[in-house]
Amino acid sequence: MNWNRRELLRSCLQSLTRQKLEHPFEVIVVDNGSDDGSAEMAVKEFSENPAFRLSLIRNQLNVGFCAGNNQGFATSDSEFVALLNNDAEAEPDWLAALVRAFEVRPEVGMAASKILVYEDPRRIDKVGHLIYPDGQNRGRGSGESDRGQYDGIEEVLWPDGCAAMYRRAMLDQIGGFDEDFFAYADDAELGLRGRIAGWKCLYMPGARVFHHRGATLGVRSERRLVLIERNRVLLAAKLFPWSLLWLNGAYYLMRLAAGVWAAATHKGEVGRYPGLSGKMGAALALLKGDLAALMLLPKMLAKRRSVNSIRKLSPREVKALILEHRIPLKELTQQAI
Repeated sequence: MNWNRRELLRSCLQSLTRQKLEHPFEVIVVDNGSDDGSAEMAVKEFSENPAFRLSLIRNQLNVGFCAGNNQGFATSDSEFVALLNNDAEAEPDWLAALVRAFEVRPEVGMAASKILVYEDPRRIDKVGHLIYPDGQNRGRGSGESDRGQYDGIEEVLWPDGCAAMYRRAMLDQIGGFDEDFFAYADDAELGLRGRIAGWKCLYMPGARVFHHRGATLGVRSERRLVLIERNRVLLAAKLFPWSLLWLNGAYYLMRLAAGVWAAATHKGEVGRYPGLSGKMGAALALLKGDLAALMLLPKMLAKRRSVNSIRKLSPREVKALILEHRIPLKELTQQAI
C-alpha cells in the first residue's frame, strides 16, 4: 500500500528483494493516487528484478488503507497473503518466519511480526495488539526497550496491519477489511472478526520489520485522531458483545479522565500536542470522531447481525478474549502511539 512516499516505498521494496523465502512470491503494489512518481519508480526499478514478480494497481484517488488492501487481496491467489506498509522495511527472514506460523496449526489464520522503530531499533513499535474495553486498541509492547521479553512464539490477539500475514482460507470465509473504516483500527476489526470466527493469531519474533512511525498522516494529524476515535466506536458497535457494549461509555469516560491527567503532565497521545491550543485541537478532533461514528452507527449495527453467520465464539467467549488481552489504563493513556 502506497500513497506519496516514493523514497520509503523504494526502501520497502528493496528489503523484499532480500527475502530468503524458498518459494517464489509476488509483490502487489497498490498505489492510492500518488503524484510523486511512486508508481513509476516501482515499475522502473523493480519490475525486472529476479527476487519477485511485481504487479501494480494504480488508483486515481486515495481509496484508503482498507479498500486498497482489499484490491490486493482480490488480485492475489496465494495461500497466504502478507501486508507490508510502504513505511516499513523487512529483514531477510521476515516472510519465511511468518509462513512457519501456519505450518503445523490449521486454526492459525493470522501471523504477527516483531515491529521495531526504524529510528531506534532497540525500541518496540508493536508485537501484536492489546485492546481497552471501550474499543481503543494499542500495540503490545509499544515504546518498550527490546530486551528479549518478546522473543518467544506465542498466541496474540491479532497482528498489526503494518506487517502481517493472513491465511487465504480465513479471508475467503470472513471477508477482507471493512472499507467503512478507511484507515486506522481496520486491522483490529479484521483481527477480532477473525477471532470471533474461531481463527487464532501467532506472534513470530523472527519476523522482524522496522517501521517509520507516523509516516502516513503524521503523528500530530487531526485527521488521524478523528479516524482513530471514530473507528474505535465503530469497532465496538460492530463486534463487541452487548455485555461490554453497554459499558462502553463508562470505560470511555475513565480513559478520557486518565488521558486528561496524562496530558497535563505532557504524557500520552494528547500530551504531544503543544500548548493549550494544541490540546484543545486534539480534544476537538476526538469530538469530531465521535460525531462521525454516530452517523455510521446504524450501518455498523446492521453489519453486527451479519457477523453471526461466521461466529464460532460465543459472546461470553469474546468478552473473555478481550479482557484477557486488555491493556492497562495507565499504560494506554501515558503512551503516545
